[in-house]
Amino acid sequence: MTLAFTICSINYLAQARTLGDSLRRTNPDYQYVIGLVDKLSTANLPADLVPDYPMLEVDKIGIPDFQAMCDRYDITELNTAVKPFFIDYFYQNRPEATAVIYFDPDIIVFQPLIELNKALETNSLVLTPHTCSPTPDWERPNELHHLNTGIFNLGFIGLRTDQTARAFVNWWKERLVYECRIDLCEGLFVDQHWVNFAPAYYQNVAIDKYLGYNVAYWNLHERQFSQRPDGTWLINSTDELRFFHYSGYNPFRPDNISKYQTRYTFAQRPDVKPLFDLYCRELLANANEQYTKYPCVYIKPPTIKRYQRVRKAIKFPINRLIALLQQR
Repeated sequence: MTLAFTICSINYLAQARTLGDSLRRTNPDYQYVIGLVDKLSTANLPADLVPDYPMLEVDKIGIPDFQAMCDRYDITELNTAVKPFFIDYFYQNRPEATAVIYFDPDIIVFQPLIELNKALETNSLVLTPHTCSPTPDWERPNELHHLNTGIFNLGFIGLRTDQTARAFVNWWKERLVYECRIDLCEGLFVDQHWVNFAPAYYQNVAIDKYLGYNVAYWNLHERQFSQRPDGTWLINSTDELRFFHYSGYNPFRPDNISKYQTRYTFAQRPDVKPLFDLYCRELLANANEQYTKYPCVYIKPPTIKRYQRVRKAIKFPINRLIALLQQR
């Protein structure tokens, strides 16, 4: 059995439901779970907003000193920091799962993932790079941005339930307890830079360059879209679109591909516009507007978070200066 899961807070449940709907259509044999970084008891969702998918709240998976992580991280950092902890929980509590696949909630799966299932029969990890060919210009994102954010996009990762994958997850957990920050000056961009080490540290790590995987704004320059008469989406007329990652898309700004990119508009890329129109319709049908009104219970006000970060940023150089002076 393959267990697929996502992680989000309540404000992103429309995306998580849309992902689940796509998996139900295309990969009905998968078991799908929403890892919830929030408290249902606090939110008290009305019945029509409770997803028709199993939800596993983060406080139920036994993360040591979880409250300290909440104090350190903003909502993006926290939702990514808990990823290997959820994977480890599934390893420990769902022994029937032969593979675990993580998808960011803002993904739609378009086809059965037959090749991925086969890859996870022999590989411990499957990763996808942000791009498989050079970026054509200096618009955002370009290769400098990928150096800052990581070679691999961790909106997706596939793991077999073997000893190598377990060792990787344990190593990843240790790094993300404290170092899952967005801090480019320190070489950190949430969980992604750490996984740059995976192919060097571990055996059986597959880097899958199939152009139908993890399609997103960051690799549109190398992927053109068309449709067969049966509706199947093709990339560069040959590869079938397996899953599309709508990172940075806002259904209330439907003319913007992503808030994180400047390379293309829909006028320049009419081939991709129908894919975003589809996603917009599905998010709105899944109550996106209602969910966005729910703040995450674990996140403190930004003023408190900024103070803690500034204090930490100042503390390190002062301690280092004192140590240097003591050596003189």
